[in-house]
Amino acid sequence: MKVMIVVTHLLGTGHLSRALTLGRAFVQDGHQVLVVTGGMPAPQLNVTGMTLLGLPPLRSDGTDFTRLLTQTDEVADVAYLAGRQAALVEAVRSFAPDVLITELFPFGRRSLSAEFIALLKAASALPKRPVILGSIRDILAPPSKPSKATRAEEIVLTTYDGVLVHSDSQMVSLDVSWPVSERLRPRLYYTGFVAPDAAPPHPDALGQGEVLVSAGGGSVGQPIFRAAIEAAQKMTNRRWRLLVGGQDAQVRIAQLSDLVGIANVTVEPVRPDFRQMLRHAAASVSMCGYNTALDILQAATPAVFVPFDDGNEVEQTLRAQSLSDQPGVALVASHDLSGASLAQAVDRVLNAPARPVPDHGFDGAAKSVEIAKALLERRG
Repeated sequence: MKVMIVVTHLLGTGHLSRALTLGRAFVQDGHQVLVVTGGMPAPQLNVTGMTLLGLPPLRSDGTDFTRLLTQTDEVADVAYLAGRQAALVEAVRSFAPDVLITELFPFGRRSLSAEFIALLKAASALPKRPVILGSIRDILAPPSKPSKATRAEEIVLTTYDGVLVHSDSQMVSLDVSWPVSERLRPRLYYTGFVAPDAAPPHPDALGQGEVLVSAGGGSVGQPIFRAAIEAAQKMTNRRWRLLVGGQDAQVRIAQLSDLVGIANVTVEPVRPDFRQMLRHAAASVSMCGYNTALDILQAATPAVFVPFDDGNEVEQTLRAQSLSDQPGVALVASHDLSGASLAQAVDRVLNAPARPVPDHGFDGAAKSVEIAKALLERRG
């Protein structure tokens, strides 16, 4: 089976990371996978076994997802976007997938609707039309207007065979963040959460007893890192390790290092062994993106979540609120974030009862593969 996954990450790397986890599950089941990515390069992510095709890359201008910038920080013009669209259409025609998966669209990425619609039209016109599936996380950005939800529903009902909802409907139903109509509901396939296998302990027990501070692969986490340095200056009995990602990571690391002083703080780039380090950490401080939240739940690490909420984003806040009743989990809203509030929250989770390691619910990638195969077989 030939599987094509199309994803454009515009701010952090969470969307791409989840799409690659999904792609690895197809590879492990013996299928050929092409991942077409339209965001900025993310060489730290694992693409083993997959073919990766990069479109001319885009990123959002901060949280303004309607203003799209190129890798040289210029506004993407009509010609640039047309080049992406042409490459995407050519990719689906030449690869001729049995299964086509669009990550987030049509529930998001509306600023890229033209290229996604062109992709869907080209796929539908292939001699053998592929099974077409959407792939969405547990919680979406709620539509700002009813017309946006209506338009997404129309596209699903007219073009898609189904939508893979990477959540457990008993834990987080899509209805929490999206108006699910009775027409749309039958097209939804809940897969469980999409996460890599739980990481083993670090061979060197790296991170033992530390407070690990991360903020994804984007550049929006600087306030968290600054607050962490201030908190570390108050909690001198703990080593804090700040893992900084993004295209400008080295510049930001230098800025943060100037603030450390004599505090017991290490500042370094994001690490590929982060998930293993979580197994040993005393606590984690992070935003509450889908992938990070699952990493922390799998490792059962005490956690303080500072949800990303710039530009009226509510997805991470909704997720953090849904997790905040678990032992060893605390929520600090961005408007309340300071060194003092973060130190207090870390102290609370350090002294909370241990949270058990979950033993099920994280096999959403494998279940997605089974759903895709079943839909393809049903078509015959």
